[in-house]
Amino acid sequence: MTTGDIKFEALASCGQARTGRLTVRGRTMDTPAFMPVGTYGSVKGVSPAELQEVGAGMILANAYHLHDRPGADVVSALGGLHRFMNWDGPILTDSGGFQVFSMLDVAELDEQGVSFRSPIDGRKLRLGPRESVEMQLALDADVAMVFDHCPPLPADRALLQTSVRRTTRWAAQAADHHIATSKNGQCLFGIVQGGLDLDLRTRSAAGLTEIGFDGYAMGGLSVGEGPEALAAALPRFAPLLPEEHVRYLMGVGRPDDVLLAIAAGFDIFDCVMPTRNGRHGTVFTPAGKVHLKNRRFKESTEPIDPECDCRTCRDGWSTGVLRHLIMASEPLGRSLCSIHNLRYVHREVELAREAINSGTLPELLARRGLSAAANQLS
Repeated sequence: MTTGDIKFEALASCGQARTGRLTVRGRTMDTPAFMPVGTYGSVKGVSPAELQEVGAGMILANAYHLHDRPGADVVSALGGLHRFMNWDGPILTDSGGFQVFSMLDVAELDEQGVSFRSPIDGRKLRLGPRESVEMQLALDADVAMVFDHCPPLPADRALLQTSVRRTTRWAAQAADHHIATSKNGQCLFGIVQGGLDLDLRTRSAAGLTEIGFDGYAMGGLSVGEGPEALAAALPRFAPLLPEEHVRYLMGVGRPDDVLLAIAAGFDIFDCVMPTRNGRHGTVFTPAGKVHLKNRRFKESTEPIDPECDCRTCRDGWSTGVLRHLIMASEPLGRSLCSIHNLRYVHREVELAREAINSGTLPELLARRGLSAAANQLS
């Protein structure tokens, strides 16, 4: 069993949903929580101070991309990820499994890992369960993820079975290597695979629980299955993860999906969607996504959302000005829209925490048009 410096305390519940407090290596945050993604060690266009202002507690960085550029050894020499990112809160690193398996058309897979060439400079790279652990230890993240096999959906059952077997085998190797080499209290999380198949998900979760990890993640979702299938899967899959540990749903960031995941019992989430959408001028509002490139915003003097408390809306940036900045490819416009989207998601999570604590989560879900999830909690 892995032995990272971690404590998770569940505080209140409403149906399967729960609030809690997560402490890793002395860094504490409230859950549920959304993690902005800083792929190369920064959240694109958003400063650490702005991340604190929108409500971020934990940030995700991508171990594969940082290993490729500038190199895990360089990050280590520059003081580790916290100094590198100028971030005092918890940091989680993705193992690189998702990125590597998206490149299998140009990579070589075997039972020990994957060999491929860097898309940056063509160097030959090797990544497997042990290599992934080593680079995340060098980065000095608070939470490291095991290297997993993440197939896109839809996938046939044979591939999903292979994915579950390989992910479990690699998870055991990663856990053994982490126990033997980790000396800094870094936590290691296992990743459940199995597509939309409940039986395979159950087997995967049982295999990882037997190995023993500091936390557990549900991977391989939001990879092509569609929002309806995701919504149906979440309440079936969340209870498979041990309730005494933090439950992480990987790659989910659409506001409605985050609320559904919270209702199902997941605790932490990550996604590039809020900032990626923002950089292209697509912003979140109570009425849904709005595309600022639409001509109807050309002379608009209104903010994105008059009720929003983000810096962008609060400081009086109109949708007309934001549209111009996006159309002109001005970095300021991308940053302002990203800040709004991040605040929108974090505010929804904060409202969900308040609703769980007060026993009113069904009402919040109903107001968001998520009646099916609300009925399950009523």
